[in-house]
This record gives sequence, structure tokens and C-alpha cells, in this order.
Amino acid sequence: MVLKKKKEIQVDAFVLECQELETLQSFADAEDQNLASLLLHCVQLSDGIHQIYCIKQIVTLLKKMDRNSACSPMIKCCLDIVGVMYFSLGAKNPLKKVLASSLNGLPEHITTEAVHSFVRCLKEELKTTDLSLYRKVMDNLASCMENFSLGKASINNLFKEVLQFLQKSLVEIQEENRKLSGNSIAETRLMHDLLMTIKVSMMLLQKVQENFQGSLWKKPSSLVWQSMCGLVKSFTNFLMDGGLLPTVQTTSGLAVILFTKTMFEPVEKLPCLVSDLLLHSVKCASVPEWFVSSCGSLCTEELSDSVLLFLCHGALAMLEWKNGSMGENGEKLLLDIALVLLSLASQLKESNMAVSLSRILAIWTNSALDVLESSSQNLKCSLNGNSNTTGKLLEYVYTHWEHPLDAVRHQAKLIFKNILRIHQATLKGSVVKSDPFLSMLTESLLSLEWHVKGKYASLGCLVACVGVENILTVDRTIPAQILDVMSDQTLAPYASDLLETMFINHKSHLISAFQKTIWINHWHDTWVSPLLLILCEGSPDQTTYVIDYYLPKLLKCSPGSLSYMIKILQASADANIGSCNTRGALGALMACLRTARAHGHLQFRDIMRDGLLSTGYVKHGLVHQHNQVRIDALGLLCETHRSTEILTMEEMQLIQFFITYNLNSQSPAVRQQICSLLKKLFCRIQESSQVLYKLEQSKTKQELIKESAKWDHFATLQQYKDFISSICDKLFEALFPGSSHPTRFSSLTILGSIAEIFSAPEGQTQAVFQLAQEIDSTRVQTLIQCFASTFEEVKVLAFELLMKLHDMLDLQDSENLHLLFQAAMDLSISTKPYDCVTASYLLNFLIHHKGLLNVCLKYQQVAHTFQINEDMSASTMEKNTLAVIKYLLANLEREIFQAEKSLLQAAASFPMYGRVHCITGALQQLPLNNLTLMTEWRQMVAKLILMSYRLSSVVSPIVQSSSPEGLIPMDTDSETAGRLQMILHEIQPRDTNDYFTQAKILKEHHRVDFEKLTDNKPVENVCPEIRGKERQICDVTAQMVLVCCWRSMKEISLLLGMLCKLLPLRTVSESSDGLITVEQVKDIGDYFKHHLLQSRHRGAFELAYTGFVMLTEILSRCTSESLRTLPQQWLYNVLEEIKTCDPSSKLCATRRSAGIPFYIQALLASEPKKSKTSLLKMTMNELISLAVPVNESPNIIPQVHSLNILRALFRDTRFGENIIPYIADGIQAAILGFTSPVWAVRNSSTLLFSTLITRIFGVKRGKDENSKKNRMTGREFFSRFPALYPFLLQQLEVAARTMDSETGELKLHPSLFLLLLILGKLYPSPMDGTYSALSMAPFVPFIMR
Repeated sequence: MVLKKKKEIQVDAFVLECQELETLQSFADAEDQNLASLLLHCVQLSDGIHQIYCIKQIVTLLKKMDRNSACSPMIKCCLDIVGVMYFSLGAKNPLKKVLASSLNGLPEHITTEAVHSFVRCLKEELKTTDLSLYRKVMDNLASCMENFSLGKASINNLFKEVLQFLQKSLVEIQEENRKLSGNSIAETRLMHDLLMTIKVSMMLLQKVQENFQGSLWKKPSSLVWQSMCGLVKSFTNFLMDGGLLPTVQTTSGLAVILFTKTMFEPVEKLPCLVSDLLLHSVKCASVPEWFVSSCGSLCTEELSDSVLLFLCHGALAMLEWKNGSMGENGEKLLLDIALVLLSLASQLKESNMAVSLSRILAIWTNSALDVLESSSQNLKCSLNGNSNTTGKLLEYVYTHWEHPLDAVRHQAKLIFKNILRIHQATLKGSVVKSDPFLSMLTESLLSLEWHVKGKYASLGCLVACVGVENILTVDRTIPAQILDVMSDQTLAPYASDLLETMFINHKSHLISAFQKTIWINHWHDTWVSPLLLILCEGSPDQTTYVIDYYLPKLLKCSPGSLSYMIKILQASADANIGSCNTRGALGALMACLRTARAHGHLQFRDIMRDGLLSTGYVKHGLVHQHNQVRIDALGLLCETHRSTEILTMEEMQLIQFFITYNLNSQSPAVRQQICSLLKKLFCRIQESSQVLYKLEQSKTKQELIKESAKWDHFATLQQYKDFISSICDKLFEALFPGSSHPTRFSSLTILGSIAEIFSAPEGQTQAVFQLAQEIDSTRVQTLIQCFASTFEEVKVLAFELLMKLHDMLDLQDSENLHLLFQAAMDLSISTKPYDCVTASYLLNFLIHHKGLLNVCLKYQQVAHTFQINEDMSASTMEKNTLAVIKYLLANLEREIFQAEKSLLQAAASFPMYGRVHCITGALQQLPLNNLTLMTEWRQMVAKLILMSYRLSSVVSPIVQSSSPEGLIPMDTDSETAGRLQMILHEIQPRDTNDYFTQAKILKEHHRVDFEKLTDNKPVENVCPEIRGKERQICDVTAQMVLVCCWRSMKEISLLLGMLCKLLPLRTVSESSDGLITVEQVKDIGDYFKHHLLQSRHRGAFELAYTGFVMLTEILSRCTSESLRTLPQQWLYNVLEEIKTCDPSSKLCATRRSAGIPFYIQALLASEPKKSKTSLLKMTMNELISLAVPVNESPNIIPQVHSLNILRALFRDTRFGENIIPYIADGIQAAILGFTSPVWAVRNSSTLLFSTLITRIFGVKRGKDENSKKNRMTGREFFSRFPALYPFLLQQLEVAARTMDSETGELKLHPSLFLLLLILGKLYPSPMDGTYSALSMAPFVPFIMR
């Protein structure tokens, strides 16, 4: 509903070099009237948009030039500069496109001179030798051939030179790629350059065909022929190179076929050559010598599956399939390609290959349709519905219509649709609807259960083919059955699309067969009546999805049906008002009217005027027991088709009524919907108010007098202002101390929307409302008090609202600032974890106020640490942030010093994690790439890093303990033996067993006890927050110590990760633009490595993982070679440590390998997404080899680690489909591990197996064990994981044999349960047919035993 503002177009201006500028100035006249003057003015402009306008004027002037003027030196000079301009601009610069389109219309005599100028410029481009500039040349060549006559003519003149340049580029890029092995960023950039070069080579053949007329160019001595042979050889090498990106390989396949098609003679035998290549039956003696020398590897070597796939794509895309131009040889090639593609379907399992195969099969079906337009009868027999080829295609569709990849599912639908079209094309004028193949297909599809998603799209295609009447004659209740399915959100979109296809088809059929009064009643009975029944009595989920997905489509098809629906619902609205579980007729009426209004079928004035709904009904809906009825009633008021529709007084009053009773909704989903709908309403007020302002400004006095009688615009604007002001009053009243979390969340979210929408943009003087005018000191205090909420989302909302208003707030009272700052400092050392979050938000708010710096400086005990004054040129925010962090750091260093002496005292009195959290929060809102006080910040960053290491050394012994949950630390330093005795005295159990459950009493006045134990002097307490609390008694438990330690580790990890992520790097120490050095980054990496691999506490290593991920993401994008290769080195080292399993290794084998899986996850996730994922492949192969050891090893720790790591990797969604090819190996490892005599292996195998079951069959969302939602057909399962077919069969046979032991005792094989669990999730499908190589039948005898 809300219109988005158009983005401003940014155009980079062209800048001319000095030499050309001087030449142009020499031709310019003093009056700025000639072409040179205009061009000079153009190149001196700094704005690209203005240059575009200027270019159009220049071209207009050029078109007016006569034949004599065209040869003048000035014109030649201007055309040369236009050529330089064209070739200098970037490919995506709009200026380049405008220049090309403008120059296309030049008169012939100017065009000739312009071509000469462009040829000269292009020659200079082709002399480029710098590899990094090749991409720019390729972009220019592509631009010249893209609807640009001058560019095409220039390339035509330099055709040989262009070919030679392309050949040279391919060779050099390939050579450079070999050198860059390991540098993923540079490799990826080079791959895209290579891809562009291949595309330009293909464009050259397709767009500049004048050079291929005649036979002179085909002579072996011809430069053109030699260059083309060289290009084909390079394309073949790229096609065969599995180390390149798949996009480069597939484009090379296109290029090989295109160039072969252009060069091969006789043309009639070309389909036979391609067929022989695909079937690996090429005889070198029967093909031309040039082909053997250029593409010899395609003829002699065994082609990989991917190469065959790319060659099939090339043949389908580059050969002429229409009009039967290739004859019978072409028909044979078409069938051979289908044979090859369908054989590859069971072999290519990598996600990108599976997507490519599905797309190429869809292309094949389109090519088959083209061929069938003028094909022989034999081909029609080979492609009809009962043929072997069509049968295999249908099997592919049935196997892949529920594939996890959306692209594969979409292509499967297209293939099925084209199969129907192909079958229709093979019929000889027979009646399609009575065709046995289509009848059989309809029956098979309808016999499938409705949980199969592929059924919906296939039935939709079939309806378009045979008509909906044929479907409904089988079963009239099909519409109701599909509506029943819509209680499941995953099926609702598919079901609604099918219903839309069916009711549109049904409407067309009925219109052609009956009169309107007859057909509309029949149509309503079929499609509207079941809908109304569900809306009134259906389950909450079902009605919601039906309204969202189905109702809008139904009203779009037949808007007139709305009155029929309203009439029926109104009749029962009083009697059937619904309940907390059902909408009733009233709720259904609200839903229908809301949908109709939102889609423009009704306006609110019409609803009230025509009596479709009374105000009482709306009020009843706004406070209905059913949540969704309340939302629909609110949506009826807020959602409109036009964003500028004026609000009526009735709507405003009803909205106020709604807010009074609905701010405290307990459902998060309902709260989100309420806030979203009200935001739409406020946008509508803003948009309509601007329309009213414009109307007032544009009208004359007479018009205003005439209009005033009809509509008072100023009165409406005042009503708007009063309405929003009253809303704000209600919202602030709801934020009283002690108000519930839902109320606070709703109120703050709505206030945030008001502040955002009604802000006054620059240049806009008219604003209907300003929230700042409603804010006073009391309300500011109310918002600040929201920071104390235990829910962080409330803190966030309050902080964001204060930030939107902070320019209008007056907090310069130093006493007020001082109190707030002191409160933040006190909260930052609270033992309640959420208090430090409050402190962070409070400090972040105070940092924006000028007076804070003086408040910080007043703290005399740390004043000497400040080197900041108000006269510095830095921003207020930067100076305040630096001052706050310095103050926090100074206190933190004292607290760490104290914690080094007594961690118990630190945990009880000043847990340090709060300080670190506040430092991290302050840094996060600072623009770290735009700082002024660079020297101070460098020193600060260095201190923060050192502080992190120091704090970590204090708390890490706890979280790295083998049992951190019950540990209270004991200082073991021999020099502090006295203090050790004191701590032992503090924490020793006193004749009880409550050591880990009861609190220990830590007395601050322990000096007397201490002196009794030792003769040493007591250690002075130097922490300012603790001084003076001699009589305080603190309860300390092992859990408090642990919380202090793991939260400190968490905050350190987040701080270090954020420093690496946000701060610019300094590659050398003298660099002025960076804040963190390469050495510091390496040290941080070693820190994360140490703690991830050695921490035992899950909270500690999970948060260390979060920081480590930030670091690895930065390292993968670094330009520094030493940093970029660090993740790879770390990965190799940890895998080697896991494999060797040295007894001195500190890797944790318990606790599911603790942080090791997280460590490896972070390293692998940093690998660029579009790379070859070589690290992932290497790691998975290593881990699977360890998880399934070939020989029995006495040391099972590597196997346990590998199983735990595999589980983590299979659970990680970031690896997407790249990890799917390893699922079969993972299942085998889990089942075999379950037979191990060692419990640790069995435990890890069980966890891995559970993860894989979820990954394969999806998350179980229901309690019905027999439900088929999380199951699949046996053929689909074994088609995706063919390696599991023989494995599961063999394992089941072994398990069955164990049960048939000769002793007669019933022995259950350890892996039997896992095998039956998998097989229990597989079921036969009616679409399986009688023959299948992956039949479930061989499993049955073993299961029956």
C-alpha cells in the first residue's frame, strides 16, 4: 500500500585528459556556439546527468552537419574525443548507453568519419597488455556489439585483430589462473574475466557474421581460421578442466558447439558428430584434422559426467532445431541427448549440477516441441506419452518434484507441462480429453495423497490440458479436499495456485456452456460455498491461510461474488458470532470485507453507507475473542488499495477504541501484526495529508470557496493532528512503571513508527504531526526507565525512539547527566547479567550529549588518564565515546588486578563482564571508518586487546576445566600460600555434603581471619567500587563463579571479534588509516583458536565461536596473503591434530568434542560462497574417512571427533546444498558406528544419525508418527542417495541373519533400529510403476523375518 520513493540515479561523469582538452580548446570559438565549444563544456561538467543532456545536444548538432563540414579537422577532433569518451566509460554507466543510442542515428557522411575515429580508439584498446585491464577491453567489445552500429562497424574493420586479442587473452588468463592457486578472491575475479572473454568470443560469431561469408577465411593459412582453431582449443581445455567454475565450463560447452557449427563441413553431418561425441563413438579418421587437433581430448578421452552435460547444453542451445533443418540426423541427436541426460540424472548429485541438469532437460523439452512441428512419424512415435523416453522423463519428474532445491522443483514442473504439450503434438487430431495416456495420468495424480507438493503443480498443468470438468467428474469434492489441506502453511501456496487454475478454467467452461444466471450459481456452489463454510467453522490456521492465499485470488477472478458472500454471512452474523477457536459468520464477514477493501473492490464509505457493516459489528470485531478476527477488523480500518485515501472520523474513533483494549496482547505474532497495520495507517495519514497540502496550495480562492462547502481540508488536517496526539497520550500512559512486557513492546513499536513516519524531511515544510512536540521531561524519563526492562527488545525500542528524538531533547543539566552516568557505572558491575545490558544502552544514549565529557572528567581518581578536551576537532560522539571507554577501561584494569588475587570476591562484588559489554556497545555505534583522534584510538585498541588477554587468563581456568559447572577456583601460586589457606578456609565444606549447592560466605572483613592464618600483611583493596564496604557479606556459589567466568569469556570474544570486523587494518605500523595491525589480528586468531579448542563450557565456546566467525569472514576478504591463508592453515593443523591424536593433545573428546566442531564450522563458513568450496570437500572427505575407519584402531578418539564434527557440519544451514553429496556417507558412518563396542562412538553416531534424518526428511512438526509429511517414496530417496540402496540392503541382510542364529535365541542387531527407522520413512507411490531399478521389493523378505 505504501509507495516507495524512487532512488536517485547516480551517473559518474567523464573526465578528459589534459592533452585532448588542449586540442579541443584550440577548436572552440569564443561564443560557445560550435561543436567543439559544446563538447568542451560537456567534458568540463562534473555531473554525469548534465553530461547526458549535453551529449544529446552534441549529437543533434552533428546530425545537422553537411557533407563538406564532415571532413573538417574540428569534426574529426570532436569525433575522436567522442570515441575516447565511449571507450573510457564503464560498461554500466548510463552515459555510455545514451552515447551509443544517440550515435546510432547519424547521417551516412558523418557515420563514415565516426567509424574511422572509433577504429583508431579500438586499435588502442587492443594494444592493452595489462591483464588487469582485459576485463575493461572485453566490456567495451561487448558494448560495441550490443545494438550499436558504429561499434559493430569498428569491430568488423578490425575483425582479425579482435580475434587475435581474444585468443591471446584466453591463453594469458589461463596461465595466470594456474599461478593464483589458493587465492580464492583473485581466482574468482579471474574466473569472471575468463567467462566474459568466452561470451565476447561467442558474440563475435553471432553478431558480426559478415566476415564468415565465402570460403577464403576457411583456408588453413588464413589468420582468421588459425585464430578460431586456437579459440576452439582453449574452449575445449576450459570445458575439460574440472577446477574451473561450472559457469565457465558450461559457457565453454556452448562456445565449442557454436564454433564447431560455424567451421564444420559438411553441415549435414554435424548432428552425427555431436552424437558421436556424446556417445563416445568418434572415429578420428572420419572427422576433419582441425577438429582432432583442436578438440582431440573430446574424441579420445573418457568424458566426465559434467562435460557430457555441458556438451548437451551446447547442442540444445546452439544448433537449429526449428523447421526440421537438421533432418533425420537431428531427430536422432535429439533422442541421443535425452538418453544421455536421463542417464546423468542418477549420477550428478552436487546441487549446482542437479540444477543445471533440470534446466537442460527443460530446454530439451522445448527443443523437442520445435522439432515436432515438422518431424517424421518415427519421432512422434518415439515421443508420445506411451514411449520409453516420455516414461523416463515422467520418472524424473516424479523423483524431483519435491527436491529440496526450489530451482529443481520449478524445472520439474516445466518438464511435466512440456511433456503434456509434446504428447498433444504427437496426436493426429484425436480428441485430447479422451486420450488414454491423459486419462491414466489424471487417475494416477488424483490417487496420490494431498501432502505431495508435486501433485498440485502437475494437476494444474493437467487442468489446462484436459479441462477442469474432467477432473471434477472423477470427484466433485476435490475443491473441498484442497481447502482442507490449507491448514498446513507449507502446502497452502501450492493448494491456492491449483484452486486458482481450476476455478478460472471452470469459469471459462461454464461461460461458454450456460447463461450467466445459471453458470454463476453453479460456480458459487463449487468454489464459494466450501470457502464460506471453512471461514465460519474452520481451524484458526486453516482460515488464516485460506484468507491470505485463496480469498484474494477468488475475488480477483469474480469481484461480483463478494455481494453473494456478504449476503450469506450477514444473514447469520448475529447468531454465529464465533468463539476463541472459530471465527463465526462475523469473523468471516470481517475477513471478506478486509480483503475486498485492501484489493480495491470496496471503500470504507461504501461499506458504512450501504449498511454492509454497522459500527457495532466493527467494535465487536475489534474486541473479539478470536485473535485473528481482531486483526481482520483492524485490517479493515487500516488497509486500503490507495495510500492517499482520506481517513474518516469513524475510522479514527474505532482505532482509538481498538488501542484502548489491545496493547496487552500476549501473542507475539498478533503484536507484530497490530504494529504493522497501524504503521500502514500512519503512512496513509502522511500520504493523504501531503495530498491535502498540495490541493490547498494549487487552488485559487474561488475554488477554495466552492470546495469549502463540500470538504474542509484544514479541518481534516487538524483532525489528523488531534487523532495522532491522542494516540501518543494513550501509548505513553501505557508505559507506567510495572506495565507488562507486551504493553511496552506494542507502545514503543507504535511510537517508533510515528516518529519515523512523521519526521520532517529536509525541504518539506508541511508536517501534519511532530512527535517531538509531544515529548516533555516526564516522558523522556519514562522512556529511559524502559531501559530497566528485563527484555532486551524493549531496551532496543526505547533506545531507537530516544535516538530519533535526541536532537529535540534537553539533557544538558549536569546533575541529571551525572546521576544517569553514575547509575550506568553501578549497573555495569551488577551481579545480575541483564543489568549490564541496561548500563550499555544508558551509556550509548548519554554518549550523544555534549555535557557527558565534563561529567567523565569530574571523576578525579581517573582524571589523569584523560587527554581529551572540548576544543578538539572531533565530533561530540567520538570524544564522549573515547572518554567513556577510557573510564570503563581504567576501572576494569583495577578490577582484573583484584580478580587475579581473589576470583571469588570478583564474582560476588564486581563481575567484570559488564564493563566489557559496555565497551563493546559503545564501539558498535561509533563510525570507526571516519575517526579524527586516530592516535588516541590506536592506543585504546591496543589496550583493549591486552586487557582482553589479561581478563581471559584470569577466567579461562574455570571454563577450560573438565567440570566447570561445580568448580570454585583455588590459587596455586606458592608465593601466596597464605592467601591460598584463606581461600580454602572460605570454601571448604563444614561436615556437610552441600559443597556445590549451598552458598559460601565470603566476608569482606576477613583481615582478622587472614592475620590469624598468616603473618603476612593484608592486600589492599584498590577497586574504587569496593572500597568502604568492610561489613558487606556476599554469597558465593560455584555457579556464580562460573557465570562470571563464562560471561567474561563471552564478552571478550564479542569484543575481539567486533574489533577485527569493524576496524580498518594497518598493514604496516606507520600506516595512518588503520587502527589494528596485522600482528594484532594474528594474535586474536591464536587466542580464539586456543579457547575454542580447549574450553569445556558450552556458553564460553559458543560465544568464542561468534567472535571467531567475525574474524574468519574478515580474513577471507583480506588483501594480505599471510592473513588470507590463515583459515586454511588452521584447518589443516586441527585436522592433522585430530588424525594423529597425540596423547599430549588438549582437544576435548567429551562434551560432543566441545568447541572443536564450532572451530571447524567457522573456518569452513569463511570460504567464499561462489568458490569451488575445495576446503569443504577436503574436510568432508577427511572426516568421513576417520568416521568409517578401514582397520580397527585401539584409539577411537579421532572417530568420535569426526562424528561430532560431521554432525555440526550437517546441521549448519550455511553450507546449503554443498553438503548434500556427503549425506549418504554420513548415514553409513552413523549406522556402522552404532555397532561399535565403545559407548562414546555409539553415542556420537546416534547424534549424527538424528541430524541426518532431520536433514533428509525435514523437521518433524506433528505428533502423528504415521503422517507422511516427513517421509518420501522409496524411489525418490534412493534416487537422491543411490549409494545407500546396496548398503542398507546388505546391512538389513546381516541384521536378519543375526536374528536367525542357530542357538534359537532372539538377538537384535545393534543397527537394526536405525535401518528400520529409515525404511519406515519410505513408502511406495502409485507413480512408481512396475519397473524400477531401485525397487523396495528386495527389502521386504528381510523385514518379514
